[in-house]
Amino acid sequence: MKQNTAYPLRLPPSLKEEVNKAAALDNISINQFIAQAVAEKLAALRTSRFFAERRERADFVEFRRILTRQGGLPPCEGDSL
Repeated sequence: MKQNTAYPLRLPPSLKEEVNKAAALDNISINQFIAQAVAEKLAALRTSRFFAERRERADFVEFRRILTRQGGLPPCEGDSL
């Protein structure tokens, strides 16, 4: 099991008050609230990097070719807009 580490965090009083209120609404400690907020931010950053990497590999010429190709079957009944 991983060891938890302590990190002294200084927050402006107004921000700490808001964190305290939000944590209380969720019935969790300030520590849990901040850990959750950090985890959510890291997940958002990872997701952003993932899509940026995918965008770099995209072949937009091929994408447009596929979108504008002729042929194929008409939509099945119930598939129309």
